[in-house]
Amino acid sequence: MAIDTVRAYFKQWNMEDRILEFDVSSATVELAAVAVGCEPQRIAKTLSFMVNDAPVLIVTAGDAKVSNAKYKATFGAKAKMLSFEDAERLIGHAVGGVCPFAVNEGVTVYLDASLKRFATVFPACGSPNSAIELSIPELETYSASHAWVDVCQGWE
Repeated sequence: MAIDTVRAYFKQWNMEDRILEFDVSSATVELAAVAVGCEPQRIAKTLSFMVNDAPVLIVTAGDAKVSNAKYKATFGAKAKMLSFEDAERLIGHAVGGVCPFAVNEGVTVYLDASLKRFATVFPACGSPNSAIELSIPELETYSASHAWVDVCQGWE
């Protein structure tokens, strides 16, 4: 299971015990917010796209929506989300548990500016019933993010 891969990934920093596993689904922003006990906007949702034949992940705040215009201005292409099957194959995590940790080689991770307003956020950990609370600097470090982008709207 992908959560085991993520757990092993965090073990290198002795952080595997910070992973939260729930008896209920956390596969959507709304479900994750209930499971964690926080506001939906603090759920760090990880969206998977294809840019120039390469998979990318964009981690955004739970209340943010990708702006087609901002996305195209940033990546030079129309936003094309990966299918359910392609996400698991190309990213290494299935939809509902997609996260920016322990991803397949060749996946580039970006963090969206919508996250910067929070002290901590809750990204998934490879399964549809997991999360980890991370500060924004921790998210930058452990996601091995390539860059910050501003491709979302509706959260300002």
